[in-house]
Amino acid sequence: MIYYDIKVHPETISSNQTIQLKIIWQYTRTVPKILSILQSFTLLYLFTVTFASTEEANTLLKWKATSQNQNNSLLASWTLSSNACRDWYGVKCFNGRVNTLNITNASVIGTLYDFPFSSLPFLKYLDLSMNNFSGTIPPENGNLTNLVHLQLSNNKISGTIPPQIGSLAKLQTLRIFDNHLNGPIPGEIGCLRSLTKLSLGSNFLNEIGHLRSLTELSLRNNSLSDSIPAIFGNLTNLSTLYLYENQLSSSIPEEIGFLRSLTKLVLSTNFLNGSIPASLGNLNNLSLLYLYGNHLSGSIPLSICNLTSLRNLNLGRNNLKGEIAQCFGNMSGHLEVLDMHNNYLSGTLPTTFSIGSVLKSINLHDNELEGNISVSLANCKKLQVLDLGDNHLIDTFPMWLGTLPKLQVLSLRSNKLHGSIRTSRIENIFPELQIIDISYNALTGNLPTSLFQHLKAMRTMDQTMMSPTYVTIYFVNGYYHDSITVATKGLELELVKILTTYTAIDLSSNKFEGHIPSHIPPSLGNLSVLESLDLSFNHLSGEIPQQLASLMSLEFLNLSHNYLEGCIPRGPQFATFQNNSYQGNDRLRGFPVSRGCDYDGVLETNYTIPALDDQESNSEFLKDFWKAALMGYGSGLCIGLSIVYFMISTGNLKWLVRIIAELERKIIMRRSKKQRSQRNYRRRNNRL
Repeated sequence: MIYYDIKVHPETISSNQTIQLKIIWQYTRTVPKILSILQSFTLLYLFTVTFASTEEANTLLKWKATSQNQNNSLLASWTLSSNACRDWYGVKCFNGRVNTLNITNASVIGTLYDFPFSSLPFLKYLDLSMNNFSGTIPPENGNLTNLVHLQLSNNKISGTIPPQIGSLAKLQTLRIFDNHLNGPIPGEIGCLRSLTKLSLGSNFLNEIGHLRSLTELSLRNNSLSDSIPAIFGNLTNLSTLYLYENQLSSSIPEEIGFLRSLTKLVLSTNFLNGSIPASLGNLNNLSLLYLYGNHLSGSIPLSICNLTSLRNLNLGRNNLKGEIAQCFGNMSGHLEVLDMHNNYLSGTLPTTFSIGSVLKSINLHDNELEGNISVSLANCKKLQVLDLGDNHLIDTFPMWLGTLPKLQVLSLRSNKLHGSIRTSRIENIFPELQIIDISYNALTGNLPTSLFQHLKAMRTMDQTMMSPTYVTIYFVNGYYHDSITVATKGLELELVKILTTYTAIDLSSNKFEGHIPSHIPPSLGNLSVLESLDLSFNHLSGEIPQQLASLMSLEFLNLSHNYLEGCIPRGPQFATFQNNSYQGNDRLRGFPVSRGCDYDGVLETNYTIPALDDQESNSEFLKDFWKAALMGYGSGLCIGLSIVYFMISTGNLKWLVRIIAELERKIIMRRSKKQRSQRNYRRRNNRL
């Protein structure tokens, strides 16, 4: 209590002063009472908060006790003797009440059945992701009415999404992806007017509700079926729409073109059909468009060329037809990835790739493209991957591509390239190239010595690399993994990711010829990190150079079906190769085809090999033989057999072997193309 001692003489006080004194007197009597009341309320509040905080802590401890690993090191701080708001891992408070619980990636094993949904009324942020929670989501989750952020992703939660989740009126972010949820997406989620980010991907959900007020919607990798609702066109604030890896069918609704705020649209790996709607050209903010792995047909619409913000375009693995419009080349000023592989595109390549192009990856593999390889590609100085394989391109080898300073992967396999690979006058060509595949063409002449001498990226390996890295195109809001189709060990494989350490040279199934010293030069021995080398089905002759034994990274070698002779080099890697690496070279000796060489690489058996005449006599003989063979076929089997007998009796059996090898090579090439056609046919049917 506060006391005031006031002494005045009445005769000296005026009426106004009397009133003032009364007010002062009353105030001095009221202040102690107010202070006393405030102190009482403060004590009551502190007692209430303390009691509430203790109750919240107790309920959390009871929930912790239900986990299968209570001794979890990250939750060791959760004890009665410590302050929950100050000392507990993942717990934050406001005014003494728990408002944040974040134990993501804490290796907790348990369920949500005993989680204190009803005892944490002020909880705003709940993150239990990347743990080992199982069981269902209890309906009591609807009691967290102040919740703003709910993250339960990357667990083993099963069952359905409870409709009570629609009671979380303040919820802005809901992420429950990568679980085992099934059943319908409850329509109550559509009542969450504050919801801006929804991620339910990688579950087994099978129905799309009416969702509103979203900026981000991810329903990837579920069991969503039927068509994409046209009502999605009303989600005008949507910036991200992920519906990939589902079972969506029918056509893409035109209403998707109303989503003017959209920056990422991913509808890949579904069963969508019909044509690509022209309305997608209205999405001026779109930077990423993935429609690959569907059944889309028709023609590339020209309206897509209007998307000036587009960085990544992937329309691969569809049934698209027609020509690639020239305007796609004009997009190279902002487009970084152009992927239209495995379609039925025809016509010629665009000739409009401009100076200043930012294109980093072009994949047009497995189409019906014709004509020359567009020289305007030389303007794409940032290009890392170029895959034009399995088309009908007619050209000579484009050595001018060697001026691209960042090119790492080049595939021109299975086209109609012809002529010899000429020596380049450029000193530094293909400085970053690590994979080159020009197999199954009609290239002739000598192997490109100058090309091998310049492949710097195949000479050294980054020793500081601690984990695998892949050829990747990075964007502001994401990345793109390049892929490529390669043939190895007789199998055609698609590398969906390309290791930055993987190196390969495939020149197989061409018509390279000549003596080996001038065709497999010692410079190959400098390619110390080369992993795969395929020179099969050519006309190479001579010995295998001993320098190849120094390729310590070489895991696959195919020199089969040539005219090689002499001793197979000895070395750690060569000891791992099987007979099929050398078959069709009858004059080769040594492991694994025979034991006819000593340790110094000299033939033990003493035999002579008749020298071959020059290449002109070789060519003339083949012409004469085919003429004779055709005459034999027309005149009867006897004459044909007589020709064979004549060749054998005159010691020219090697020509017969050579012709049979050539026939075998053509048969294998035809078989490869037939298998590819059958594979494409099966792929289309499997989708249907």
